[in-house]
Amino acid sequence: MVLLRHGETTWSSQRRHTSHTDLPLTPLGEAQARSAGLVLKSLDLRDPLVFTSPRLRARQTADLAGLAHAEIDDDLTEWDYGDYEGLTTVQIRETVPGWTVWTAPVPGGETAEQVGARADRVLSRVEPVLSERDVVLVGHGHFSRVLIARWAEFAVTEGRRFAMSTGAISELGYDHDARTVWGHNLTTRTESIEGATR
Repeated sequence: MVLLRHGETTWSSQRRHTSHTDLPLTPLGEAQARSAGLVLKSLDLRDPLVFTSPRLRARQTADLAGLAHAEIDDDLTEWDYGDYEGLTTVQIRETVPGWTVWTAPVPGGETAEQVGARADRVLSRVEPVLSERDVVLVGHGHFSRVLIARWAEFAVTEGRRFAMSTGAISELGYDHDARTVWGHNLTTRTESIEGATR
């Protein structure tokens, strides 16, 4: 199974929390999506079944990465940031010192338990398919990190340990029947990409 985070948007470049705000990719984001397509080709996927978040930035990424016929899955939307939509962590910490989405409440948004339940639903739907074909999930930074944590049978909050750049790929699978992470934050670039956690 492969996770692909969408390419850069104006808000991700500014590290602003972006869930339901429907932004297009920047020119760099478009280049990142095309670049992700090269990484996907190198993985030699078996007849991949592709699902994408309904958000424009994810759908554009899927298209530019060469993932034709992606199916929309509403469960792949980003963590709902509620009142913190559009704010940066630095701004939130002005009133809530030390805040992170992993460790503190999100007023008006989703709890870690709610996001984890969505991730578990996604994984329960796609896991039975993996013995026959690969699956690609195109989505967002925080939610992809939750998927990785839940795949590895960790608590949702352990997603904090899997930072994911825009346009990056993670490969999940098995080792001797145990769920494992085969590759993480894969890109064709060596430079650092801003917006790694948005």
